[in-house]
Amino acid sequence: MTDKDSEGNQPVRAPFGPTSRSLPIALLRARESVMGPVRVMLQESNISEQQWRILRVVDEQGEIEQTTIANAACLQLPSLTRILRNMESEGLVIRRTDRNDRRKSMVSITDSGKELIANHAARNAEIFGRLEGLYGREKLDLLLDLLDDLRLLKL
Repeated sequence: MTDKDSEGNQPVRAPFGPTSRSLPIALLRARESVMGPVRVMLQESNISEQQWRILRVVDEQGEIEQTTIANAACLQLPSLTRILRNMESEGLVIRRTDRNDRRKSMVSITDSGKELIANHAARNAEIFGRLEGLYGREKLDLLLDLLDDLRLLKL
């Protein structure tokens, strides 16, 4: 039995495909599958996914400006500022004002931040090694390339 509106007509359905084939929903489902084991790993150090992404970006790129971190770590600048304040108080990063442009804040990773990354390196490699083993290197590389192409589209 289907619902009818107040005039007895069949409801008009929105012109969407099934949610099982919705790209936004599929991306969220895939993210949850990948991030589940990572979250468990991060709980051991009591850090968030966002803090982990920030540490990874700053460790990889060296001293870096906050806006660049926000873009690379997929965070809004106000959120990043708040998270960095906490990370600085925890001794994971250091912030300083740029010498040439006092409006810019430069961020670098501390030895404690590097140690935290090093402490998770083996477990992180295990998680993504398992993913690669189950999914395949070629498919994983293709997926990453396709997602990067999708990111560059101007919708």
